[in-house]
Amino acid sequence: MSLATGPWPWWLLFSCGIRLVEGQDYCPKKCVCRSLEVSCSGLLNYPLDMPLTTRQLILKENNITYLPAINLGLLNDLVYLDCSFNKITEIMDYTFVGVHKLLYLDLSFNNITYISPYSFTMLHNLVILNISNNPYLMDIDRYTLANNTALRQLDLSHTALETLPVKTINHLVNLKILHLNGNPWKCNCSLVDFTVYLIVTNIEYPDNVNATCKGPPELEGWPLTLVGNPLRYMCLIHLHRGDYTFLFMVGFLIFAAGIIAAWITGMCAVLCEVIHRKAEGTFMGQYDFSYDDSSDSEDLSYKLKLMDDELYGSVHTHFV
Repeated sequence: MSLATGPWPWWLLFSCGIRLVEGQDYCPKKCVCRSLEVSCSGLLNYPLDMPLTTRQLILKENNITYLPAINLGLLNDLVYLDCSFNKITEIMDYTFVGVHKLLYLDLSFNNITYISPYSFTMLHNLVILNISNNPYLMDIDRYTLANNTALRQLDLSHTALETLPVKTINHLVNLKILHLNGNPWKCNCSLVDFTVYLIVTNIEYPDNVNATCKGPPELEGWPLTLVGNPLRYMCLIHLHRGDYTFLFMVGFLIFAAGIIAAWITGMCAVLCEVIHRKAEGTFMGQYDFSYDDSSDSEDLSYKLKLMDDELYGSVHTHFV
């Protein structure tokens, strides 16, 4: 009897079922399991044999560098996850795809440099998110929190964030507390929408005195929650040195164009005058007005009369 048709597959299925049931009461090494709570210490990697019924997982103060999406996704009932004080460097796509019931997530005090826009996509019920004290985190994509509309508390303090797109948080209608202190905020025009949003919302900003601008020099030390109006004036109304240079160049070009147009107009007028005088001189040259002192005045009168008659005849012929 072959293994494919014999009792082996049934035995294997039976063994896996027993192992799965036993796994409910199994506690990983270096972990302490209490009811539905698991707390681990001294780990270098995420424990692969975590009880599937775990609802609260505390991995605080370990040396974990990576969270495996497959293994973490098996904890379908997980609602609380503390991964603070580890060495996690990246949060990749769909890391938390299976833990859709998660309410609390703490990723603080790590070495996170990158958070994928799809890291928290499946965390529709997430209420508290803490990614503070990640000194190498310089950017958060505008879509990172797109599906986390249930968020009530967000901690972005003590990172390397210099700017933040307002669309990253302006859709979080349930957000009540936002931590922004301890970041090197650059209060330039790219931050104007975000700072204005901080003014018009009812969000609470704990320790907002330390959430200040680090640049430019004229706004250094301004609280981030108060700099919105000065920054809007600077970016939308106030002219910078480059703006004055641009306006000067435009004015100079208009002035130069006016000078050139005036010169061309003057040249055209002079040419017309010259042409007119030449034509008039040619017409007058048909008649000899040169005479000396001995010339007879009657002869001059006769010539003038002839010229008048010819002019009258030309005009009459033209109109007829």
